[in-house]
Amino acid sequence: MICRGDYMAKHEFGIMKNEPMSKERFDEYEPHKYNCIKIDDAFIEPILINLQSIDCYWHTLQIAGKGLAYCGITLIPPESMDTLTNILSVQNKIEHIDLISLVNKAKEENKYIIHFGI
Repeated sequence: MICRGDYMAKHEFGIMKNEPMSKERFDEYEPHKYNCIKIDDAFIEPILINLQSIDCYWHTLQIAGKGLAYCGITLIPPESMDTLTNILSVQNKIEHIDLISLVNKAKEENKYIIHFGI
């Protein structure tokens, strides 16, 4: 998806240092706060249907959902890391390697991943 000129829409993923609190909301675009990596939408959009099998939260732990909040903020809990890794690994795309590494690190540390949509 091309938005302006050669700018590609990006999804950003980072590991959360602290587990989200029950009533805490994540509404601010703050990828720098989580040392996020960027993935072109061209490598996320085709697998959105597959990603709907992942248990997530949208903006707050009060809103459970399935898959990524495409244009919003997603909180991916530690128990969803294996499913996410499997979905990405099956794609066999070099563009997913950094994200797979990030997911594996989050799993090892029992941390949430935060996703900032396009």
